[in-house]
Amino acid sequence: MINPGNVCRHELTGLTVKVESSTNSFQNNISGRIADETKNMLVIHTGTGLRKVQKIGAVFQIRLPDDTLVRVDGSVLASQPEKRISMRIKNPR
Repeated sequence: MINPGNVCRHELTGLTVKVESSTNSFQNNISGRIADETKNMLVIHTGTGLRKVQKIGAVFQIRLPDDTLVRVDGSVLASQPEKRISMRIKNPR
């Protein structure tokens, strides 16, 4: 079950997302549903089409299926999705 503690290790496709901040100011506040994911990019389906957002340098607000909002630094997501799902991520203390 996906929860705030393990969101980085789950499939993100289909979840609602908003770009909270980005080093590219044109990508700030893009929101929609995650359509695809690559090693370095999230492809977001917005109301006007598909937008590609670089993971590194961005902070995302991801809405989980139970309507919980989770803030995720894109650098934590910056790896191939199939490898990220199986790797261990240390929780900061």
